[in-house]
Amino acid sequence: MSTEPLLSWLQMAVETGAMLAFALSGLLEAARKRLDAVGICVVAGLTAFGGGTMRDLLLDRRPFFWAAHPGWLWGLIALTTAAIVFLKFRHFALTERAMQWPDALGLGLFSASGAQFALDQNLPGIVCVLMGVVAATVGGVLRDVVCNEIPTGLRDHRPYAVCAFAGGWVVVLASQAGASHDVALMLAAATASGLRILALVTDYTLPQWTSGAAPDD
Repeated sequence: MSTEPLLSWLQMAVETGAMLAFALSGLLEAARKRLDAVGICVVAGLTAFGGGTMRDLLLDRRPFFWAAHPGWLWGLIALTTAAIVFLKFRHFALTERAMQWPDALGLGLFSASGAQFALDQNLPGIVCVLMGVVAATVGGVLRDVVCNEIPTGLRDHRPYAVCAFAGGWVVVLASQAGASHDVALMLAAATASGLRILALVTDYTLPQWTSGAAPDD
């Protein structure tokens, strides 16, 4: 029996999970910034679809993944509507840290799927890894820019794009080792998300630049 239907189903599941996770992180950030209903929907959409759209542009994939599956658009509208109602009638601490957990999940899932889509086009390993990084980070950058924040992955000093980079290499190396597509996807997603969550829990930071006193002219 062919494994292609399983592969297609798994990639669909990973894409869906990534979009839902990123949409939730965008929704929480927009609500924290007290945007109106339209603003919340826009930010959630940019976060959910931004990275995948950039990936599809670079890989010349048409139609874009959300255009090929319009149900995801309806799902986004339903999610934001339900969340707005929930947040209106239930007390929920809208902290920046609350947004980081679904963001970490989306990071891992999108890094895995982005690298896998590039690998399916027989592109070089480093290109596949970078496609995973693009898919995993662009949505979060758009979310933070629209919300008037320096992108999280560039300012909190904890590994972010580095985690996506590691996840992308797991896809490439696992595939080269003969692992099935579904195993490679799951290992990569678990690696990238796990590293990000570990960094958040331990508050591990990357080495930072230290600037001395400016020399006298």
